[in-house]
Amino acid sequence: MMDLKKVLHAIPVQQVVGNLEEVDVHSLCFDSRKVELGSLFIAVRGVQTDGHLFVDKAITSGARAVIVEELPKETLDSVVYILVADSAYALGVAAANFYGNPAEQLKLVGVTGTNGKTTVATLLFQLFTELGYHVGLLSTVQNQIGTKVIPATHTTPDPIQLNKLLRDMVDDGCDYAFMEVSSHAVVQKRIAGLVFAGAIFTNITHDHLDFHKTFDNYIKAKKKFFDDLDANAFALTNADDRNGQVMLQNTVAHRKSYGLRSGADFKAKVIESHFDGMLMSVDGQEVWVKLIGDFNAYNLLAVYAAAILLEQETVKVLTALSTLKGAEGRFETMKSASGVFGIVDYAHTPDAVENVLKTISSLRRPEQKIITVLGCGGDRDKTKRPEMAAAALRYSDRFLITSDNPRTEDPYQIIRDIEAGVAADQKVKTLSIADRKEAIRTAYQLASPGDIILVAGKGHEKYQDIQGVKHHFDDKEVLENTFNEQ
Repeated sequence: MMDLKKVLHAIPVQQVVGNLEEVDVHSLCFDSRKVELGSLFIAVRGVQTDGHLFVDKAITSGARAVIVEELPKETLDSVVYILVADSAYALGVAAANFYGNPAEQLKLVGVTGTNGKTTVATLLFQLFTELGYHVGLLSTVQNQIGTKVIPATHTTPDPIQLNKLLRDMVDDGCDYAFMEVSSHAVVQKRIAGLVFAGAIFTNITHDHLDFHKTFDNYIKAKKKFFDDLDANAFALTNADDRNGQVMLQNTVAHRKSYGLRSGADFKAKVIESHFDGMLMSVDGQEVWVKLIGDFNAYNLLAVYAAAILLEQETVKVLTALSTLKGAEGRFETMKSASGVFGIVDYAHTPDAVENVLKTISSLRRPEQKIITVLGCGGDRDKTKRPEMAAAALRYSDRFLITSDNPRTEDPYQIIRDIEAGVAADQKVKTLSIADRKEAIRTAYQLASPGDIILVAGKGHEKYQDIQGVKHHFDDKEVLENTFNEQ
């Protein structure tokens, strides 16, 4: 429970109807179905609905105060109405206040970018745990407080869940927390009210245009995360990404960069690469790591740079770097009894697919074929579908197009959209099989000993979303079962 005036601290309030002094807040809600006696209800205008339509319902359910962008025509004496210009921003700040501003009581680092967010956040969690700290993680795969695992439903939780998790981390003694910051979360102000010790930019490529509408809007969403940092934070960007410097243009944070090719504050290069790891030079020091591929070299370099910016000892960081493992569903490998290699990866953008396949191609022997299985999610950015096919076909000997969370769309129409990226001379090596399990099994039937099957797009996910119903489906499980059945 908290005094309403304290909950409203630092929120730009335009008008108050009622007496702030008489209200204690027992809980925060932006979903009227969750309101209980003593709740503060925040009416947020969302993509699918407007919380202002449910103000009366929230009051009936027990809300003693409401935050709105538009005052109702009639008000009740028993309720306090707080008028603001931006209720989504107010929700974030109110949530931070209600939970005692937990982000200020540990060092919180956010990771944003199209690809690599989960891996970088997870590797930072592993690294700082290895260095002896108690650490929190907020990621697409899962949330963690030390060894306690909490299932994740979104890349970045809503402000109430987010601050509750951060509060739990502080109460459990966490020194650091590492979190993914999605572009949706920035635009929807889910991180409003949080104080970050640092921000990391991985890269930006084609994705989420169904939400942002234009690539420029997508870039601006990522950039705003950096714009809002304070002068005590660090802003770490990928110098090799053409939009890397854009992220730093207006930030007052300490500007730092990392890269494999361009001049940067933190430099690295890959010396040797094998299927079980690679030898890297990081700021002139050689270290063997368990991950592979240039994309993971960037991820590891970002992790190293962040650790140094967080004042960790170089030798200890490099030693710990050699022990780190990738996040679940990120370049997970297996091998059948007949010698066929399998790789499961979350790659679900054209750039990510190309990066993974380029890495596989650089490691394979001339006689080894690459067989790729992937689809595209329904109700999401349609413009990337033909680009996914083009990226896959640049490096694959066989390409199987299949379903990947069709949601409310016709899976066959999604497949047709992907097929639009298949050139006439490449149709001979392309198959379309809507049943994802059957597509994976067919890939194995097409493989010879030594060949490599990449199953891309779902990674850690354990379901197929079809018409609003999530059916159990695990790429890794299906591939392992296929290998064992044959």
